[in-house]
Amino acid sequence: MTTTTDRRLSRRTVPALPAPRGPLSAAVMDLLRGERDVDVPSPAEASPYGDDLQLALYVLYELHYQGFEGVSDAREWDSGLLAVRGTLEDRFLGALRADVPVGEGDSAWAALDELQVEPVDGTGSVSHFLRDEGTLAQLREYAALRSLYHLKEADPHAWVIPRLYGRAKAAMVAVEFDEFGGGRADEIHAQLFADLMTDLGLETAYGHYVDAAPAEVLATVNLMSLFGLHRALRAALVGHFASVEVTSSPGSRRLAEALRRVGAGPAAVRFYTEHVEADAVHEQVVRHDVVGGLLEDEPGLEADVVFGIRATGHLEDRLATRLLAAWRDGGTALRTPERTATAA
Repeated sequence: MTTTTDRRLSRRTVPALPAPRGPLSAAVMDLLRGERDVDVPSPAEASPYGDDLQLALYVLYELHYQGFEGVSDAREWDSGLLAVRGTLEDRFLGALRADVPVGEGDSAWAALDELQVEPVDGTGSVSHFLRDEGTLAQLREYAALRSLYHLKEADPHAWVIPRLYGRAKAAMVAVEFDEFGGGRADEIHAQLFADLMTDLGLETAYGHYVDAAPAEVLATVNLMSLFGLHRALRAALVGHFASVEVTSSPGSRRLAEALRRVGAGPAAVRFYTEHVEADAVHEQVVRHDVVGGLLEDEPGLEADVVFGIRATGHLEDRLATRLLAAWRDGGTALRTPERTATAA
């Protein structure tokens, strides 16, 4: 078994720009390459959850994370790019608010309690499917797609820390400290996921699988950046974070069982067993101190917490529908399945 002292940590990698998926993403790529007089189409006619808009938004958000090869770091705060991003965000956020209504007086606590109610037969649940009948190939696909978030796990949530105070801030920092390895680089959760990918024979380079990821995956990642980069949406990010922590432990237990069943290596299993234990504790901290502390300080933000919880569920349900439809039909959930054909 590989130990924390002898395994090689994944290196920092700067990905290449992905292939465009339509006129919006093509225009954004042209802008990032430094081309002038680029005509950026209005997103008004684009599907808010579609490949073209979601990829364009993903690429613009990534300027705030690792960036892209050949794209100057100075472009992160380019006013023209920020203006384009704003129009895409308006389209995405507008669709979410229309599809995920929040009624006056809706309770954040009730919304969190609803997350703990699971279908008895696991219908519609990716983790139930993978535990009960998923193949090694499907688990590899799942890991490849989730790598767009897990290789930067907890980074989007860190944006909210300076926007909180008191009990909520202290609790959020405590949870993030665990996510970032408790001070140990080899225990950072993003590193643990890279170890999982190595066990499964996948490429661990940051952003490697973006071309393989359908719009439903991009939307789940973009939601975190959308909430995290806007102070006005700080409570929605807290709702998103709470949703993740409440649902993580049981889902992680099922995924660990799935990986054991198909004979995956110990590092692959460890990523999820770590989350079973850690997130059971995190759930209580987030409920009582992050959400509780935020609403104690700013009770008027409760509707935004509910929105963050429900928007997360809405996009995760869309992703589950995409994955399960492909797998139950004997197909692949990847746009470019050859990207997982060889080991790193």
